[in-house]
Amino acid sequence: MKIATGLIITLLLVTLPNAKASFAAESLQKIRVGLPSLALTYMPYYVAQEKGFLRKSGLEAEYIQMNSGIQPQAVVGGNINFFPSLSTGISAAVAGLPIVVVLNFYTMTPWMLVTAKEINKPQDLIGKKLAVSGIRTSPHQFLMAWFKKVEFNDKDVGFVLTGGTASSYAALASGQVAGAVLTPPFDDKAVTLGFKKFALVGDLVDIPSSGLIASRAEVATQRDKVQKTVAALLDAVAWIRANRPEAAKMISEKFKITPAEAERTYEGFVASLNKDGRLPLKVARGYLDLLRQERSVPADLDPQKFLDFSMLPSGK
Repeated sequence: MKIATGLIITLLLVTLPNAKASFAAESLQKIRVGLPSLALTYMPYYVAQEKGFLRKSGLEAEYIQMNSGIQPQAVVGGNINFFPSLSTGISAAVAGLPIVVVLNFYTMTPWMLVTAKEINKPQDLIGKKLAVSGIRTSPHQFLMAWFKKVEFNDKDVGFVLTGGTASSYAALASGQVAGAVLTPPFDDKAVTLGFKKFALVGDLVDIPSSGLIASRAEVATQRDKVQKTVAALLDAVAWIRANRPEAAKMISEKFKITPAEAERTYEGFVASLNKDGRLPLKVARGYLDLLRQERSVPADLDPQKFLDFSMLPSGK
């Protein structure tokens, strides 16, 4: 009898922790996030996953590699819950898709046109191919603004649409294109390979960068899940700010760059982070003006229609 009782107690001691762990796993809310490629602008997502901030918020996340162009339809169709590109999201919302910006990470993104060494002036690009993530993506729009600034006809170059920054870098590194629009650390990686930073293009126009886009249906019916995701990403941003050595090491390992390159990348990255998670109305209005150059956008369209920051800690 004593042996049987002892066996039961032992089984309970083994089973209960497993049952507790199983229950905890089952209680996590699942989210799916579409990311186009490996990119520094998505660093808060990597940190939120790898440092456990998503799990701490009660979420289990799956990151799905997905071309930026199909992400809006995917989020509206319920194939994913979120995606990060604010410019892609706002452009799709203007076109009528029911999606909103719920979080913004950056004040600006240092997009750089990186080219082969033999490119010394804009005219040297005539007849060449340039890599961008896609038509109407941020790198494409920054490049078009630069073409306008230097009075260059965009029809004189060909575009290779790569789907993401990492793929644009790969196209440049492999010699498929003469230039690519890149963000850190890919611009420095390209310089190490013998390419050069030809022109900073990321400060030419107001284009929102990365944050969190959700469908209106998600916000209405799964508000708690959206709020938890926002909280986890903000925790990740705070961790990046407070943990320079570890964050720089993560950048070095993830993007396969030297520690010195990672330190420089970290400094620029942290400087680009915004303070409160909101997208300034000036930037949103500026982006609508940019969209008006290529399609019909009502003059009285209020950009606040596409913004919902009520799930931020101080949101109203």
